[in-house]
Amino acid sequence: MIRFEPRETVTPLRRVAAPAIAALAALLLASIPIAAAGAPVFSAYALMAKGAFGSLFAVSELLARATPLILTGLAAAVAFRAKLWNIGGEGQLYAGALAAVAVGSGALALPPVVMVPSVIVAGALAGGLLMLVPALLKVRLGADEVVTTLLLNFVVLLFVQMMLEGPMKDPMGMGWPQSEPMLEAATLPKLMARMRVHAGLFVALGCALLVHVVMKRTVWGYETRAVGENPEAARHAGIPVTATMLRVALLSGGLAGLAGVGEVAGLKGYLTADLSPGFGYAGIVVAMLAGLSPLGVVVAALFIAGVFVGADSMSRAIGVSNYLADLVVATSLIAVLVSGLFVRFRVRFVRPHGQGGHGS
Repeated sequence: MIRFEPRETVTPLRRVAAPAIAALAALLLASIPIAAAGAPVFSAYALMAKGAFGSLFAVSELLARATPLILTGLAAAVAFRAKLWNIGGEGQLYAGALAAVAVGSGALALPPVVMVPSVIVAGALAGGLLMLVPALLKVRLGADEVVTTLLLNFVVLLFVQMMLEGPMKDPMGMGWPQSEPMLEAATLPKLMARMRVHAGLFVALGCALLVHVVMKRTVWGYETRAVGENPEAARHAGIPVTATMLRVALLSGGLAGLAGVGEVAGLKGYLTADLSPGFGYAGIVVAMLAGLSPLGVVVAALFIAGVFVGADSMSRAIGVSNYLADLVVATSLIAVLVSGLFVRFRVRFVRPHGQGGHGS
């Protein structure tokens, strides 16, 4: 008989090793369909690594792909730390992108010097306010935020499509459903000429560092962790649980909204309904792979971005579908959940009574 027993202490080494082993396990599991497709496994992974790190262009693509993943990963990590299950990063990303385009396309006629800060603030506010709705429903009515945040993703995407077909449609877009382009003064500068990586990367890294400091060094970070561990005990200790949850919701949604800002202001220059290939959902995997650590989110985002970018390059070289990247991301999440179980619990094999006593 198998029995799971909680560990009294978890060593830092075990916490660090668990996500690393989970990532390796995901790659190992993904080698099965690669081999089934008739491709050489080691060559496929070598091509994937080369596609992600083998040139300056590859590294720039890796960093461009990692930028929104860092922000959506932080959004999930912050919310999950307080046991607020934000599955709505995708919708919050689109809300941030929509607000950024509304401000940055010239509708408000702002001075050029304040365009970029205004776009960033507008995107963060849009994402934060969107997340505030399910958070209020949770704390006031007990609504399940997993359901409400997930369904809001579809509501926001439909609203974006309506706006792109109506009031925000670009009259010079040849009939395509896209917004008017961002003004040059509202765009984030490129970090390398003729490359896609942009200054949003510094915004994402700065957010990761700031969230780390807030969570580890401030009273609000302590309150967030306390509410996540035991909200009733936190309430009896005088911590304002409702206010803390709402602050976490605003921060989480705001971070996801910044991911949308980066995509339109730093990368694409205008908004379309296919802006995100699922960054909001991939951010959940990033957060789990990082163990909800803000600095770990950066490393996990680089890994997931490397898988996506490398899989695109590998698929062109040997004819294996680039959907392999989605498979690696999915198996990474499963592997992280399993590894987290073994981090928190010890497995013991116990013989039933009457069969030679107990063993372990």
